[in-house]
Amino acid sequence: MKKSTLLSYTIPKQYLTAFLILLVPTMAAGDWPEFRGPWGNGRASASGSVKSSGIPLSWSETENVKWKTSIPHKGWSTPVVMNGQIWLTTATVKGHDFFVICVDANSGAIVLNEKLFHSDNPEPLGNPLNSYASPSPVIESGRVYVHFGSYGTACLNTKTFEVLWKRSDLPCRHLRGPGSSLVLFEDLLILTMDGVDVQYLIALDKTTGQTVWKTDRTAEWDDLDADGKPKDEGDLRKAYSTPLLIDVDGNKQMLSVGAKAVYGYDPADGREIWKVHTPAYSGASRPVYGHGTAYIISGFGTTELLAVRVDGSGDVTDTNIVWKTEKSMPRTPSPLLIDDLLFTINDSGITMCLEALTGRQVWEQRIRGNYAASLLYADGRIYCFDWDGKTTVFRAARHYELLATNKLDSGFMASAAVSGKSLFLRTKTHLYRIESSR
Repeated sequence: MKKSTLLSYTIPKQYLTAFLILLVPTMAAGDWPEFRGPWGNGRASASGSVKSSGIPLSWSETENVKWKTSIPHKGWSTPVVMNGQIWLTTATVKGHDFFVICVDANSGAIVLNEKLFHSDNPEPLGNPLNSYASPSPVIESGRVYVHFGSYGTACLNTKTFEVLWKRSDLPCRHLRGPGSSLVLFEDLLILTMDGVDVQYLIALDKTTGQTVWKTDRTAEWDDLDADGKPKDEGDLRKAYSTPLLIDVDGNKQMLSVGAKAVYGYDPADGREIWKVHTPAYSGASRPVYGHGTAYIISGFGTTELLAVRVDGSGDVTDTNIVWKTEKSMPRTPSPLLIDDLLFTINDSGITMCLEALTGRQVWEQRIRGNYAASLLYADGRIYCFDWDGKTTVFRAARHYELLATNKLDSGFMASAAVSGKSLFLRTKTHLYRIESSR
């Protein structure tokens, strides 16, 4: 294993161009441009693909670790990977300063560690599940976009590291910190702002950062007093989920989880297409999609997995729910849809396999531990990452078959990223490049 020699050093900007020319990527092709990968669904290969990614089945602190780099401060954002660069965010523990970090994927060296935003009076988190740097970046050729909720959003040039634009004027009282990651659609950067005071989605022009559209949530609140005022400005109005872009009969649609409702939107203009009411709040899991159906986990409170047809309009609560279940469902980790099977792991380590078309349980297995990171699929395997650094790997099949159990020194709150044959794992303290040494 090689440790980075630049763990606390940032290369001066005047030398960056020459330095980056020398860092010609030796990694296999493949990008991880956003939270949950190229399709936003936790898959390292497309549906129906028979090509193996070749990522390792087993590892430890001394096995299959190409490098290990200490990441300063605290953040749960998933790394994004493109053109030999890894981008992630971090923030000081008390939330006063917010940073973007770029790591060279070949060496593990930190080549940029720049403070983007400062807050004199950040709201205390009061939540061990979250950090001030939980939203994941999104990257495309030449640009990376980073987000810290209402504390700030920024766009950087990935070649020169120049900050191209910033926004820190979007209101939202997060209460327990931001959580929703960024989404790119055509020329739009879409942000989800579900706070205790306001709840809305907003699209920015990705070139300039200027607002293109803004859509308020239309959930019907049931936590009001006789005067119509909120009884509680706490978690009941919050959500942390990241939208998913899908194709529906040739049209783009955006699935989004809010408090007390889940939605389908037109990402071009923010128009609400359909809505399903739920009793849940603080939803964090990202939806998955297939068979003309959105599979959506509602959140805390009454935690349900809903299978919703996406061909409706208006309030489709009574018409478009194909099936739903509450049994052992996750509140935080996002699920996987592999062909006609759904795989979930809940926050306390119960993993399940369900038939996607019917919701019928195929099997259930307790693997123990606490889980926040989302499931990863690669090479016919499902990877589960727990708070204490354990990764359980089992076969994506109609019967449970344990394939490996791996352990690192610190635990996982961020979800994994894959590029070529490499697995990039962010623990609470470090970033690892896991790759077979054979």
